[in-house]
Amino acid sequence: MTTSSPSGDGPAPTAADVRSTALSLPDTTEKLAWGQPTFRVAGRIFASLGDDDTVMGVKCPREDRAELIAAEPEKFFVKEGHDDHYAWMRVRLAALEDAGELTAILTDAWRQVAPPRLAAAHPELDGPGEGSGG
Repeated sequence: MTTSSPSGDGPAPTAADVRSTALSLPDTTEKLAWGQPTFRVAGRIFASLGDDDTVMGVKCPREDRAELIAAEPEKFFVKEGHDDHYAWMRVRLAALEDAGELTAILTDAWRQVAPPRLAAAHPELDGPGEGSGG
């Protein structure tokens, strides 16, 4: 059974989409940690899949996540007692608009932990309005 995206434009991204999108980013590896798949660049985790494959966790600056959660609480949330101490938040896959939004979220998380030289070598992964700073 597939779940439709909120926009109704097609199926919502799945755990398989998270895995393939994350692994398509430069130098990304997958490693099991705490019994869950995690996605890393240079050994640093930028994303993970939850227990039931309906949620992913992503690196997100604490100062940005409150705004994101307030704007779209059906999509973004923090696991109390864990994420609140880290620059991390959860994303409900069924609430994502499409694969493009999944890619944007994972790419942003990747950029936050990628070594500066690696990120600079991939300007195509810069977000909107970002230059070649760094």
